[in-house]
Amino acid sequence: MQHLLRRKITILALVFFSVPATGIAQLRERLNLPDHDEKKIHFGINLGFNRSHFSFTHHVPTFLQQDSIMVIESINSTGINLAWLVNLNLSEHFAIRTYPVNLTFTEKAFEYNLPTPDSPEGESFVTQKKVQSITLTLPIQLKFQSDRIENFRVYMMAGIKGEYDLASNAGARKAENLIKLRRFDYGAEAGIGFHFYFPMFVLTPEIKMGWGIGNLHSRDVNLKFSNTIDKINSRIISFSLTVE
Repeated sequence: MQHLLRRKITILALVFFSVPATGIAQLRERLNLPDHDEKKIHFGINLGFNRSHFSFTHHVPTFLQQDSIMVIESINSTGINLAWLVNLNLSEHFAIRTYPVNLTFTEKAFEYNLPTPDSPEGESFVTQKKVQSITLTLPIQLKFQSDRIENFRVYMMAGIKGEYDLASNAGARKAENLIKLRRFDYGAEAGIGFHFYFPMFVLTPEIKMGWGIGNLHSRDVNLKFSNTIDKINSRIISFSLTVE
């Protein structure tokens, strides 16, 4: 009788301890890419679109003294960005990211209200001067990420960046109708993103804001569209998708 009782207790104990192990194994089977976050370095391709504009200040003495330009406004524009991501995990919740190849295509514009436009020069009462940019950006970002909840994870990031405008016109000689911009800029950025784990890849939508700190304006006192503006800083908000 005691032999049968010991046998039943042994069977019940085996069943009791095997159930959690089976549950954990089943949970692990439901996880996509369960070892993904254990890798030290991740690579990814990033594609997105952006909205950008210039934040600027008037050159007050010149703007008040002249009468050829009444109002200056910065116009929002839409562009695209393409980048290659490198992510270095520091710990379970912290990582450092950069984009060794990061191209941003934008076309910003200033809008001028002219009381007496020069029609032979193509001016009208409302005249826009567009500035096209192809920017090569090198950011360094610190990323803080939450615990993984099954196939989902959220993170926040912040960092600094340096930029080089491949299409800068600061050195243009015939620039009577241009706003001249310098090639180099630097700034800060911050954003939030979400990791979605699929069986073959991780998809990451992200929204990010960037603030240019350097003065981009190469002011020319002889150009009426330039001498009324003092400092120009870039502003951008972007939405992107990354596949790792």
